[in-house]
Amino acid sequence: MSERQIGKVLAATGAPLTAAGVAMYFLPGPGVPVLIIGLSLLVTGLVMAAAGRR
Repeated sequence: MSERQIGKVLAATGAPLTAAGVAMYFLPGPGVPVLIIGLSLLVTGLVMAAAGRR
């Protein structure tokens, strides 16, 4: 599996987690940990996918 493919998977996983974290942040629930994990996966995935193009 290439670095670009791993980046795409991480970004695809991080985007819904980030959205769920934002929703849980405004609704009662543990939104901050889910938001932090989602953002970290999303950003890492985007950086890895961008770096794989070189």
